[in-house]
Amino acid sequence: MATLPNPLPKLTSDPTGAALGLQLPPGRLVDATDEGAWHEPLLWLGDGKAAPGDWAALAPARRSAGLLPVVVDGGGRHGGPQDWELAPDAVSYPGDHDADEVLADLWEEYAAGETQEEWPGLADATAGPDSGAGAGSGSGSAEDPDAVAMDIADDLVASGGLLEEPRLALVPARRSADIPAAIGWSGPVNHEGDTARLCAVLRSWEDRFGIRVVALGFDHLLVSVAFPPATLAEAEAVAAEHFAFCPDNILQSSDTSIRAYAENRLLNQPAWHFWWD
Repeated sequence: MATLPNPLPKLTSDPTGAALGLQLPPGRLVDATDEGAWHEPLLWLGDGKAAPGDWAALAPARRSAGLLPVVVDGGGRHGGPQDWELAPDAVSYPGDHDADEVLADLWEEYAAGETQEEWPGLADATAGPDSGAGAGSGSGSAEDPDAVAMDIADDLVASGGLLEEPRLALVPARRSADIPAAIGWSGPVNHEGDTARLCAVLRSWEDRFGIRVVALGFDHLLVSVAFPPATLAEAEAVAAEHFAFCPDNILQSSDTSIRAYAENRLLNQPAWHFWWD
């Protein structure tokens, strides 16, 4: 996978990150993969449980060091990232894939038999042209995607529930959508073996809906959404993409149709959650 130079090795001798312009709390570098230690750290993981405000404190790392914050589950029955059997050697580069082609392939494999419909194509963007999340002329308001991500992260760590032991992490990645691929995350492996293909979809959602990757667990993902669909028609178009991206969201939930899922889980919702069996 094509990446920027990884600044994390500098934290080995400088754990506070002062040389990178950071003031990190106690934490450690994670390099554990399904094949043993990776040749360089994949992420920095905070030792303590995340609290509201921690995301904001780490946000400057994006500008000063090229490191992006994400909340990860550090406990529970699957353990933390060091126990997830990360597989960076199995991941390609998100920029090598086309989101429409990826979703069309997954729709044909997983969704077409359920809906009896052909792949409808990508939904229209809801992000406005001045949003910084990508071009479009939809109904979204001029929200700041990074500010929305910060609010969702604070709500997540304050409320608990979704993650058993939320911790803040920093990942060397070009953009938020690339975070799962950058660490070799294999949460969707039973659905898609190359996480970079799903990250290509996340990139497209960054451009069209202002999403940011906020949280990762062993097999689930939470993204913030700055420009969610504001009409049922928009939500249904996005729901088709979700069905291809993560069929379990519909097939293993009470929202047993694309329309119900769109109305209950997508319409004006500032966060999307995905879980793979």
